[in-house]
Amino acid sequence: MRIERLYRFPVKGLSPEALEQAEVEAGGALPWDRAFALAQGDSGFDPAAPSWLPKQNFMCLMVNARIAGLQASFDERHGRLAILAPDGDAIEANVLTEDGRARVAAWLTRFLGAEARGTPRFHHIPGYVFGDQRRPVISLINLASLAALEAAVGARRHKRRFRANIWFNGAPAWSEFDWVGRELMVGGARVRVTKRTVRCPATQVNPDTAERDADPVRELRAHFGHADLGIHAEVIEGGNIAVGDSIALLSA
Repeated sequence: MRIERLYRFPVKGLSPEALEQAEVEAGGALPWDRAFALAQGDSGFDPAAPSWLPKQNFMCLMVNARIAGLQASFDERHGRLAILAPDGDAIEANVLTEDGRARVAAWLTRFLGAEARGTPRFHHIPGYVFGDQRRPVISLINLASLAALEAAVGARRHKRRFRANIWFNGAPAWSEFDWVGRELMVGGARVRVTKRTVRCPATQVNPDTAERDADPVRELRAHFGHADLGIHAEVIEGGNIAVGDSIALLSA
């Protein structure tokens, strides 16, 4: 098996950034993956004592389909985040500073309009991951499983709908579901597969048009009897992960 694509998502809910390689640590996610998030004003999220909350408490595609039209890029060397809206409106700020985060929060709040609840705040907490899982993980999807879904529905389902860190080939469709509880070598890192990835209405959103034009959850259930695509894994031993690296299932 081989890694074909590697992505991070610096801002929860916003666009991915393609990577050639990443160094992961035990117990962590990809560096800068889901490192920033806009918490809705009614979320109750406390940056002084951060604890996991469901994605609906944050700006997210499941609730805010329009954000699929935003293009974000993050320069980790200088801490600068740039976001471009479809109409050309843009923001760029150093989001490692309180002032920069406040500026981004105000811009995103204006973009959300009526979908903003209370006074949203844009957060970064060093070492904290705004993931959909309670613990930091990396997400992987088998390209053969996506191909099986596309064949069943007779249409393309863009990879960006599913927001995985790693896309890989070389395994039969759906065989990755048998890896739950097993360990993998992913490049130079050892990981343990913790669960299948249950899909949600965020996958309805077309990443090119920001319209809800398909329902992969319904399609998966209708054709395969489940709503899952992909797996989550926790990093047991850190190491380097790169496009082209092998993925090997370790002995039980």
